Amino acid sequence: MLESDELHLDTIDPLLADVIRENQEKVVGWMRGEPGCWGFLAGNAVTSCRHEMGRTLEDQERRLVWRRLWWLLEQIKAQALS
Repeated sequence: MLESDELHLDTIDPLLADVIRENQEKVVGWMRGEPGCWGFLAGNAVTSCRHEMGRTLEDQERRLVWRRLWWLLEQIKAQALS
């Protein structure tokens, strides 16, 4: 659990990397546009961050997690297509 009560990218990124690594089939599904994959990944990301923070995330924090996850997924997709 974090000592700070703030959520930062240096905290989020390793958690999101774990979500991506542990759910590669959903990442591939997201890249293919399969229904439910984004929601699954986004939900897992928020749950992981919430667990790390030891509290419910504020709305802006959830949005930060989602934006960062989307950005990371787009990077993976771009690499896969290049």
